[in-house]
Amino acid sequence: MTKPKRSLGQNFLVNQAVIDKIISAVCDFHPQNIIEVGPGTGALTKHLMKMKLPLILVELDRDLAVKWKEEKQNVIEGDALKVAWEGFASISETVFVSNLPYQISSSIVIDRSVEPFCIKGMVLMFQKEVAQRLMAKKSTPDYGMLSVIAQVFWRIEKVCDADPKSFNPPPNVASRVLRFVRKESEVVDRKKFLSFIKSAFAQRRKLLSKNLNVERESLTRLGFKETVRAEELSPEEFVTLFASFN
Repeated sequence: MTKPKRSLGQNFLVNQAVIDKIISAVCDFHPQNIIEVGPGTGALTKHLMKMKLPLILVELDRDLAVKWKEEKQNVIEGDALKVAWEGFASISETVFVSNLPYQISSSIVIDRSVEPFCIKGMVLMFQKEVAQRLMAKKSTPDYGMLSVIAQVFWRIEKVCDADPKSFNPPPNVASRVLRFVRKESEVVDRKKFLSFIKSAFAQRRKLLSKNLNVERESLTRLGFKETVRAEELSPEEFVTLFASFN
């Protein structure tokens, strides 16, 4: 049996009920291609293979990458944050699924939101706290840069929760599976938009005008109060604000 490597943040999914819900959420997209990051020992992979669709596995663990290559799977060995996603199949009906290592979960959502490689949807496992941030509404403690970026480019739904016993080894936190459906967006320059949102939330308690280094009057002309803070604007309002400044 393959032992999880803590150095790689491996917590293998073992709860069949959670596995079934993830696979069902993937099937709901009617994908033409699937990308799985971190297939591990195959809790999800074995079910994905049964779908008889083009499947790309991205695996950082060399031992596991070799295992899947021996099973004649299409494996990209490397860090999902560093591999060239644009080199994958560019068909828009691609779905990305993963029991994500917690340490890369936020970064990979941001990358898949703003990078040019476009996918139809995602079904991803997160630490519950991160999942709450992704779905947070404005003027709540969890709302921030990650919430805005995710919600501008995706419609996000909760699939299910997974307690620590759903994994081997059990993590110290609860987990949640989310389903992301690609949204049409008015934002053209996504990387510039990301920088804009990062600046807006750079110092949370500062006024938005200070974080963005703009005159307060430029905000009031758009209908915002001059003392507005980033956490008070919805994702849609940020899109409007970004368009007015660019």
